[in-house]
Amino acid sequence: MHPSTAVRRPTRTTARWTAGAAALGAVVGAAAKVADAVGPGWLADLGSYPAAWVLAVALLGCRAPSTRAAGVGAAAFFAVMSVAYYGWAVVVLGFGLRANAVLLAAWLMLSATAVPLFAVAVRWAATRRGALPGVLLAGAGALAVADGTVAQLWLAAVGELPAGTPLHPVQAVAGVLVALVVAGALPRHGRTRAVALVLLVPAAWIAAAGLRVLAGLLPG
Repeated sequence: MHPSTAVRRPTRTTARWTAGAAALGAVVGAAAKVADAVGPGWLADLGSYPAAWVLAVALLGCRAPSTRAAGVGAAAFFAVMSVAYYGWAVVVLGFGLRANAVLLAAWLMLSATAVPLFAVAVRWAATRRGALPGVLLAGAGALAVADGTVAQLWLAAVGELPAGTPLHPVQAVAGVLVALVVAGALPRHGRTRAVALVLLVPAAWIAAAGLRVLAGLLPG
């Protein structure tokens, strides 16, 4: 095989994977905004809360043909998804341009930084054995349940939730399922899986605190 051919094939594979991830992001972003605007409450939750995006980026990372494709594809998916989501809000639904442009800029920054790192980290951890991969997968899965919906159900069950606080049971179940998939189904080694599942609950507390900080930094 000619050396140039060996270089072109991985590049073309990454390009095709990235194009597919971007196309998926466009469809998912527009659909999420439609669900958020006119869908039933539980469907709007699925499009707005982090569980669906955690699962999508984790799977893109694990299923990618290479580590490079995992990072680039996840970044393309999330960036195009964000553009489609906020573009639909402004162009189709007539929402304000300025506020949505600021939000879009914030999510595009995440698309270029945290999202590809997340995809690559999940890909690496899912194929390794040991405590560190388990810790990484616990943290990744915890993001799916850090939105507060599971905590609200618990507080409601023990009678400590303020009256009138809306509950999101479908989203809570979805978050738990995604967390279990990331921590329990993606690892290829039993030791990694055991560590990830044991640390999932404490990791969720840490992730929830981080999301609250992020929410306080974002406008709107």
